[in-house]
Amino acid sequence: MKKIFAILLLVCMVLSLAACGGAKTAEYKLGMGVSLNMNSSKAGNAQVDATCAVVVLDKDGKIVACRIDVAQNKMDVTDGQVDTGKTFLTKVELGDDYNMVKYSDATHEWYEQAAAFEQYCIGKTADEIANMETVVNEEGHTVTTDETLYASCSISIGDFQDAVVKACNDDQAATFTSDGTFTLGLAINSTAAESTAATAEEEGVVKMYSEFGAVVLDKDGKILAALTDATQPQIKIDAAGEIGDKTFKGTKRELKEGYNMVAYSDATLEWYQQAKNFTDYCVGKTAADLRATETKEDGGHTVFADETLYASCSISVQGMIDVVAKACDNAK
Repeated sequence: MKKIFAILLLVCMVLSLAACGGAKTAEYKLGMGVSLNMNSSKAGNAQVDATCAVVVLDKDGKIVACRIDVAQNKMDVTDGQVDTGKTFLTKVELGDDYNMVKYSDATHEWYEQAAAFEQYCIGKTADEIANMETVVNEEGHTVTTDETLYASCSISIGDFQDAVVKACNDDQAATFTSDGTFTLGLAINSTAAESTAATAEEEGVVKMYSEFGAVVLDKDGKILAALTDATQPQIKIDAAGEIGDKTFKGTKRELKEGYNMVAYSDATLEWYQQAKNFTDYCVGKTAADLRATETKEDGGHTVFADETLYASCSISVQGMIDVVAKACDNAK
């Protein structure tokens, strides 16, 4: 009997040691940052460049994963006309068709150079990225002085730095635990559906709005953490296609109470709070699960059909579902 007990005790010790020797989990943060400008707009062309970076930080604030993309949205406004059905691809989605190599002296396409910058960020903090040594070249672009990085990333990195630092300092970052075996995805969807043409009596407005989605996936493709945000820049135009006032106050998450959803609607929660409830809903789900979410139409908006979910997130969710599911598809 004593021998049997001793054997059982030994087995328990072995199993306990095996468990202790298993993969250890740690806490991480997922952050998002958007840097937007409309400086390239000119007569006949309205343009919005929105650079989005998402990062995963370890407990020491060091970047362990990074993704960057740009929604470079352009609209021909000759004679004050707009194309409300226009579709947009990001620079990453354009891939080789962005044609940086073909039309410049670059030896790498944009998406390859962005990937090189992402890799450079690994192991660094927000301060290290913000304080990178750079120089403004003859074309007016901010480029790195690091020769090794410049060999693979010779494009302007000012907006990259800004977006990455914002992502690292995201005060609405999502926390998650993992053994380190995760993938990070980013997606951007843009539309010009709400744009209006100019007339002889009234200015038109180009509204190239973008939605952003970021996810961290486990090895089974389930969401460990998610974030979503949106931008609503506006560019006024006249009937001759001249550019007027340009307006952008910040992303919806950045505006927080300043977005004024509660003040000007029957909502009881601000947009950023409802978006947080939506991304909480995403945790534990796959892209397929998200796309299978039951919704209904309500006053022209696609909202949650589930009453409990609707109580915490009554805003239109179809765009958020689409962009977060797409981020899952893009995770690597």
